[in-house]
Amino acid sequence: MTIVSTSTSAFYQRNAADIGSLRAQAEALQSQLGRGERLTRSSDDPVAASRLRTLARAATLSGIDLANANRAAADLTLADDALSGIASTIARAQELATQAANSSLNAQQRSAIGAELSQMHDSLVALANTRDSTGHALFGGNATGPAYTLDAAGNAVYCGSASAGELPLGEGQSVGRAPTGPELFSFTGANGAQSDLMQVIKDLGAALQGGVADPAAAARDALGALGSALDTVTTGQTLVGARLAWVDLTTTRRENLGELRAAEQSEIGGTDIAETVARMQQVMLVLEASQAGFAKLSSLSLFDTLR
Repeated sequence: MTIVSTSTSAFYQRNAADIGSLRAQAEALQSQLGRGERLTRSSDDPVAASRLRTLARAATLSGIDLANANRAAADLTLADDALSGIASTIARAQELATQAANSSLNAQQRSAIGAELSQMHDSLVALANTRDSTGHALFGGNATGPAYTLDAAGNAVYCGSASAGELPLGEGQSVGRAPTGPELFSFTGANGAQSDLMQVIKDLGAALQGGVADPAAAARDALGALGSALDTVTTGQTLVGARLAWVDLTTTRRENLGELRAAEQSEIGGTDIAETVARMQQVMLVLEASQAGFAKLSSLSLFDTLR
């Protein structure tokens, strides 16, 4: 047979256990309100906990993809700025070549124009060696050093890789990096021969400073090459702009997915404030009643009854 203890110590132990349990429930509900999460451990709801872990992993991977997208956007923005500077330089070179082609200019005036073109050549080399967000050559493909170096004669020589490669954007998506130097500065002239923008400007600068017998003709010949070079750079700007738009599109999509993930996480593991507050008030009411009842009962004595 079962023996039920009615001793004083058993009475205190049972009440202490009941009150402790109520306090633990109240503290758990208070913790849920403070953290905004209803699950303390996976055993509270194994299915929900598993889904929350999947969502957390997806959020972590999304953060990595976002970092790659930000890097790609930064590099492409730097490329766009550099290409704008190159296009402006070409436009200025066209103006100078048009002036130099005028037969009314004297040798001294053409020499001054040639000196400015020589400075433009140095500026173009500097723009071609623009660094990306990691400090590598922006137009050097996968090379870690400069995209262009100058040989003994002062000619710009490409020393980067043949291709630029791509940057991953997540979920199987990627975007091309900035174009390589040859893709931007090399072009096909009117005669079908391959030419290079920096070489054209360097040769024109030298020609106008006395390097050829007919500098005006050299200036006229250079105008066509400069037009082709500008077309090539403009095409590069269009390509970079399209890649930037693609990065923005994938970033927007990732942000939308992130919002959906956050909403699902809140729905699955978030605390229902109204329900939790109501449960906490109920537990606190029972706790207060239990404490009051215990205090009342513990103050009673058999001697009070016998008196």
